[in-house]
Amino acid sequence: MAEKRNIFLIGPMGAGKSTIGRHLASQLHMQFYDTDTEIERRTGADISWVFDVEGEDGFRVREEAVIDDMTQEQGLVLATGGGCVKSKENRNRLSARGIVVYLETSIDKQFARTQRDKRRPLLQNCDDPREKLEKLAQERMPLYEEIADYRVVTDDQSAKSVANQIIELLGF
Repeated sequence: MAEKRNIFLIGPMGAGKSTIGRHLASQLHMQFYDTDTEIERRTGADISWVFDVEGEDGFRVREEAVIDDMTQEQGLVLATGGGCVKSKENRNRLSARGIVVYLETSIDKQFARTQRDKRRPLLQNCDDPREKLEKLAQERMPLYEEIADYRVVTDDQSAKSVANQIIELLGF
């Protein structure tokens, strides 16, 4: 293959986008990026600080700029934030500039994977994190499905196994 297409991983928090993305990029000899890490690099502050100071809307503006920049690159694996699909511009850019893989996971798995993670601003100040995850799923699942080229369930699979499954699906 002369030119590798971008692979964009979308899905809810706790689906394994970053971990799976690292495995996938390594196996395909591609660059790996994570939008949250890139936002932190550009702002010099962690995501929680951005949420505290600028709110979710401010964070989403930064996320949109990062996705616009990163999706213009070639031959990379990009793990996106769970809420990036809320932006029509992000959905258009992701679907037009690469292969979109929706990593799907159950609410139970999300809850188990995120309950002790202090780096999840949307779950930090809510009374019922499980209820919040369910609400986010209802809102975002149709948007994930709208732009997904492929869909892979990550429950009860290792990151390496999911990465191998994606490689097989994509015919790499």
